[in-house]
Amino acid sequence: MKMLAFAKRNFKELIRDALSLIFMIFLPLFVFLLMYFITSQMPQISTFQLDNFTPATVIFSFSFLSLFSSTLVARDRASSFLTRLLSSPLNAKDYILGYMLPLFALAIIQIVTIFLAGIVLGLTISWNLLFSILCLTPISVLFISLGLLIGSAFTEKQSLLFTNLLVQLTSFTSGMWFNLNMIGGAYKVVSYILPFAHCVDLVKGILNGSYEGLWINALVIGFYTILFTILAIILFKRSMKKQ
Repeated sequence: MKMLAFAKRNFKELIRDALSLIFMIFLPLFVFLLMYFITSQMPQISTFQLDNFTPATVIFSFSFLSLFSSTLVARDRASSFLTRLLSSPLNAKDYILGYMLPLFALAIIQIVTIFLAGIVLGLTISWNLLFSILCLTPISVLFISLGLLIGSAFTEKQSLLFTNLLVQLTSFTSGMWFNLNMIGGAYKVVSYILPFAHCVDLVKGILNGSYEGLWINALVIGFYTILFTILAIILFKRSMKKQ
């Protein structure tokens, strides 16, 4: 119950910054709509077709969850709030879950907003679409845990720098703007060492009903999610001892 009370407090902290919240939800939506209308007369560019660009935009929007989560944790670590909170019976795992839950709710808002826009523009409603939405919800945990890891390791200013770089890294290594197979070479290899291209490929495959080989993407995503979550708990626990 105390973990849920902590999660409720974090949710209030997130919605208090209304401008940043609007930015996190509507900037990816603006990018999605802008690129759709720019490329709608160029059907030969398959990257920006709705069944490809819709899930890619959702993955891009998740990078802002990392920014929010890292800033929230780093800000709490630097304030007296966390020092007072350490007297509670919560452990490091409870703290991390308390940060994750409200951000998970924001992830659902991002998913619904962008997919609704896609449906309005002509994305076909199907069981595959529903499955892809369900698949995106656990993928959001990867980005939230990565943000918590960054926020547990660095100061607020440093976290802001790293998460801004993460937004760009997600954008350019996920295959959002171009097909990674067209570039190939070291760029493609590095992109597939990172988890972001796997996230886009997994959701695109499900949305298009092409399930062959997706288990590899799921394994990579699961590995990184577990790794980031465990490291976030460890680093947060260490930061608690320094308070």
